Amino acid sequence: MLTRTDWAKIVKSLGLVFGDIGTSPIYTLTVIFLLLEPTKLNIMGVVSLIFWTMFLLVTVEYAWLSMSLSKRGEGGTIVLMEILTPLLKSGRKTAFFTLLTYVGVSLLVGDGVITPAISILSAVEGLRQIPSFSGVSQGLLIFIAALIAVGLFSVQSKGTEKVAVFFGPVMLVWFTVLLITGLASLFHHPEILLAVNPLYAVEFVGTHGVVGFFVLSEVILCATGGEALYADMGHFGRAPIIRAWSMVFFVLVFSYMGQAAFLLEHSGAKNILFEMVYSQTPVLYIPFLFLSVMATIIASQAMISGMFSVIYQAITTRILPLLKVDYTSDEMRSQIYIPTVNWFLLVCVLIAMFVFQNSEHMAAAYGLAVTGSMTITGIIISFIFFIRKDYLKAYVAVFITVIDILFLSSNMLKIPHGGFWSLLIASVPFLVIVVYTKGGKRMYKAIKPVRIEDFLKQYEAKYLNSSKLDGTGLFFIRDVNFIPPYIAKTMFINNIIYKDNIFISINVTDEPFGISWQFKDDLSDGLRVFDIRMGYMESGVDIDKIFKNAGINEAVVFYGVEDIMTDNPIWRFYSLIRKVTPSFVQFYRLPSEKLHGVVTRINL
Repeated sequence: MLTRTDWAKIVKSLGLVFGDIGTSPIYTLTVIFLLLEPTKLNIMGVVSLIFWTMFLLVTVEYAWLSMSLSKRGEGGTIVLMEILTPLLKSGRKTAFFTLLTYVGVSLLVGDGVITPAISILSAVEGLRQIPSFSGVSQGLLIFIAALIAVGLFSVQSKGTEKVAVFFGPVMLVWFTVLLITGLASLFHHPEILLAVNPLYAVEFVGTHGVVGFFVLSEVILCATGGEALYADMGHFGRAPIIRAWSMVFFVLVFSYMGQAAFLLEHSGAKNILFEMVYSQTPVLYIPFLFLSVMATIIASQAMISGMFSVIYQAITTRILPLLKVDYTSDEMRSQIYIPTVNWFLLVCVLIAMFVFQNSEHMAAAYGLAVTGSMTITGIIISFIFFIRKDYLKAYVAVFITVIDILFLSSNMLKIPHGGFWSLLIASVPFLVIVVYTKGGKRMYKAIKPVRIEDFLKQYEAKYLNSSKLDGTGLFFIRDVNFIPPYIAKTMFINNIIYKDNIFISINVTDEPFGISWQFKDDLSDGLRVFDIRMGYMESGVDIDKIFKNAGINEAVVFYGVEDIMTDNPIWRFYSLIRKVTPSFVQFYRLPSEKLHGVVTRINL
């Protein structure tokens, strides 16, 4: 028996998890039957493909397999990598799967740009079903969709906590309408229900050759957003999302079947869902159109929030540089805003709208990033299950991965027709990730940190024989065994030694949440180490407050600033990334009046 709390979580998840996949009925069948003649056999074959695609790629891959793997209830590509890495014994395997994770994160960005563009534009195109707007130009529709997109991205800095409470109820109404309209249409052709037989799907693909293979690239549109079930698991828990999906799956199946039944009688339909609803209840069509726009905005909002969360995970695990992050809620730690990501997405969304012009053309760019991300998930979970000797799930995961690869291969045909767009967008974060991670390792070696044993010899002599400043000086380090040269420069060249010197070490743990801190054993007289550990999904961590709680009353905070000198274009790009992104002292909001950066020149 579900409690009121259970139902509340289910309804909330409808707005924050199922927006993308829940709005796919707006355009999926419409796009597919631009390629196909709407004969009964074709319709039955396509609906069968849609049913089994949602069942296998969403229910099996994400709701069952992926969601059985988590860390403290959290999911996502980075979480999978955190689970897999300790199980790998080979350094080469670790490097391979790390690269796969980089690609997966990048593809999510590429996919995330297309989602708002195709969702909002396809909903706005429903205006043409209103007789007085039937002749409206595509340019005006694009302008309206662009205005909605600009408005949506412009309010992100304000936070969505206050309006998020309405997302679930709105999507509940949306799914209810999809179910009612689908059933009403299906009533006239109940034989469409036979499409659950997988033989229709197999026969369709087997008899249509290249066309059937290409149709797979459009069928995948029905499963876009399926990865959100796993990525957003930490917000609501596994059980509410699975329960909600069982309902949403039921609704989507009947919506697609209802549209298929409508298409049997109206083979000339160009915008199937909107024409179906208009034929059923012309009086209620405008409210439905408004509802569809609201649903697509909610779907886009869910994507944006999810993108912020993924990028934040990448930042805290040191995959991406420290971008400026604003915390828009004191109560919900997941409510963050990353300006750079927000405006990058908006620019790409607007370009996509103006380049592709309509939702049908945009569908040619959609799906490649989705199937790439699904394939990577399939590969990683297959290895995890095999290593853990959970052979039933392992073999099922391999079977699903083969299907993912089949869909990915079909989407490769889209590359010349617009699919390159999502790859082009994904290449931006991928390039930044690779250069930033490789550059960080290269720079750490170039800095030539001092071994702690050698440092302590100089420190003890200096501390004993020189005058010391009153108070406490803080110095940031990464590893207590290797001391960055800026500290030696400060103490031994500039003769700045305090009576109380503390090395501050901030470490991100393999767990998603949790913050702890402690003083470690003193290294020497007047020198100790303060260790802070935080989960990789912790946002809004107030380091200064931690200092106060630990009884640290610092006079000054020292940190290293690297001045990179290089003729190599790759390392110049790395240097540029370092210059235009905040340093960690800005990222963790340390008191600016006490900060003192010490410059070290480095040749790369």
